[in-house]
Amino acid sequence: MATTNHFGIALRGWRERLSPPDPDSAGRRVQGLRREELARLSGVSVDYVVRLEQGRARNPSAQVITALARALQLPRSERDHLFRCANLLPPADGEVPMQVPPRVRQLMLRLEDTPLAVYAADWTLVAWNRMWSAVVGDPDSYGWYQRNLVAGMFRSVGSRRPDSIAEWPVRSWAGDAAEEAALVADLRTTAAAYPADARLAALVERLTESSPRFAELWFGGTAGAINGDRKTIEHPEVGDLVLDLEVLLVSGCDLRIITYTAAADTPDADKLHALRRSVRPLR
Repeated sequence: MATTNHFGIALRGWRERLSPPDPDSAGRRVQGLRREELARLSGVSVDYVVRLEQGRARNPSAQVITALARALQLPRSERDHLFRCANLLPPADGEVPMQVPPRVRQLMLRLEDTPLAVYAADWTLVAWNRMWSAVVGDPDSYGWYQRNLVAGMFRSVGSRRPDSIAEWPVRSWAGDAAEEAALVADLRTTAAAYPADARLAALVERLTESSPRFAELWFGGTAGAINGDRKTIEHPEVGDLVLDLEVLLVSGCDLRIITYTAAADTPDADKLHALRRSVRPLR
C-alpha cells in the first residue's frame, strides 16, 4: 500500500501560495513560485524539487529542509511540520520557554475554581491560581530548587505524615516508582528538544550527582511524554483528597497545564468545594 506523500503535498502547497520574488507580468501562468524560482532561492536543483514534490525523493537532509523552509518563508510551526514529514526531528531553538502567554492567563481566570498550575517543558513551575495553593500548598513554601518539580520529587523527603501546611507539599509531591520514571522520561524528551539550554543541562547535572535514583533512571535512556494520573493529597485541613490529575499541552509555547478535579457527588468533590469557599478574594 502506497504511503501518502505528505512532504511533497506540503512543499507544493506552500510554494504555490507564496508570491513570486519578481512579479514580472500578467502573462504568468503558474500560481505562486515556480519550481525554478524555489530551486534558485533554496540552492537545490530543479530536478530535486520535482522529485520531492512527486514523492520520488523521500529522504531530504536537514540542510535541504532548512533551505527550503527559509526560501518558502515558513513560520516555525510549518517548518517543524516539514521536518516531521521527512521523518526528522525539528531543530531545537534556544531555551525552554518560560513565558505564559495572555491566552493562558485568560484560561487560568476562567478556571479559577479548579486547582491549576502551568509548568514549562522542563517542569519548572511558572504560574498557578489560588485554588492550586489551597489544594497543594503555596509554591513559595515548596522549597524546590528553581521551583522545579523534578528537583522537588528527587530530593530527600521525610517519612512521617505532615502535620502543618508548610510540610504537606513535600509529602504530596513524593512520587512512586512509576511516576518518577515517567517524569524523567518526559524530561529526557525535553532535554533532546532543547540541547542548547544551559539551565536545563545544569539541572540534569545537579540531579544526576545528588540523586542516585534520578541518575539510574536518566542513564536508563527511557523517553516519553507524561500522562494524567490519580493522586492522593494528604491535606492538613480536609484530610486525604483523591483527585484526577490531567496534563494539558499548550500549542505554540511548549507549556504544560496541570489541573486537579474530583468526580461529581463524591466526598472528594465536597472537600474541594469546602476549600473553594475558604479561598480569599484577590486583593
